Amino acid sequence: MTDATNAAQGSRSRRRINFHVLGPLLALVALVALGAALNSNFLSYGNVTNVLARSAFIGIIAVGMTFVITAGGIDLSVGSMAAFVAGVMILAMNSLIPVMGVGVPIILAGMAVALLTGLAAGWLNGFLIAKVRIEAFIVTLGSMGIYRSLVTWLADGGTLSLNFDLRGLYRPVYYDGLLGISWPIIVFALVALLGELAMRHTPFGRHCAALGANEQVARYSAVKVDRARMLTYALLGMLVGLATIMYVPRLGSASGSTGVLWELEAIAAVIIGGTVLKGGYGRVWGTVVGVLILSLIDNILNLASIVSPYLNGAIQGVIVILAVVLQRENKAAE
Repeated sequence: MTDATNAAQGSRSRRRINFHVLGPLLALVALVALGAALNSNFLSYGNVTNVLARSAFIGIIAVGMTFVITAGGIDLSVGSMAAFVAGVMILAMNSLIPVMGVGVPIILAGMAVALLTGLAAGWLNGFLIAKVRIEAFIVTLGSMGIYRSLVTWLADGGTLSLNFDLRGLYRPVYYDGLLGISWPIIVFALVALLGELAMRHTPFGRHCAALGANEQVARYSAVKVDRARMLTYALLGMLVGLATIMYVPRLGSASGSTGVLWELEAIAAVIIGGTVLKGGYGRVWGTVVGVLILSLIDNILNLASIVSPYLNGAIQGVIVILAVVLQRENKAAE
């Protein structure tokens, strides 16, 4: 009788685990079916590529956020950081025109500035959290306000615009691509692939999971906890810089409103994808599915005019809360 009971419990546990893994994929398939039923243009090439390209910015950032959350951290500053990085990048490129002229070298210099600025901003967050021992929520909440204020100050309350000739030269980075696939989509796919490999098959990924599961045990296991935590934030900052490189040629400008709610979307995508909010377990492929789910919800709402687009942020907030509630229920059931 006991063996039968244990077998039944094991079977139910396997079903729960399988559903937990396949749930985001099933939700994605259901959204695709719903969108196709509501609007005949939903599965058109133009709409699909537009959704994927627009989701690439959040997707690149969300991959970095997966490592931060897996390690038991959080970063609320990524949207403001993106705005600040974009502003610094635009100012740097405009200021280099008299020296370098309008050409590909100045574009490459701007990309380098974006990556280094994002890396420095992420490293600073990680340093304050890991070395100064300030709570991640406090550090990133503070830096969120700092970066947003800085870009507003740099723009003097207005908008920082890329030089017109540079904008024309830079536009192909967003609008062109390879074999009909735009560069943001290709970059997002490569970042997701490398992120999944790093999470599953490298010591860094294992250290992130160990750190998020139990910091003290990780220390006893010879994991360099402070370095691992700083690396997660530095990686996230660098990916914010990469996302900004893809984003700036789309509009050619930056302002205090750039990147608003990006942190909510990135965190939502990570949680929807199955990464545990308290840390200890993360999956990059799930984050990619989460990004696509959020993008499809936004697209369906816009195409079908079911709900005002101004309520998209509210819907994303509800999704985050529900995802966390479901995680708690799954843990309690286990």
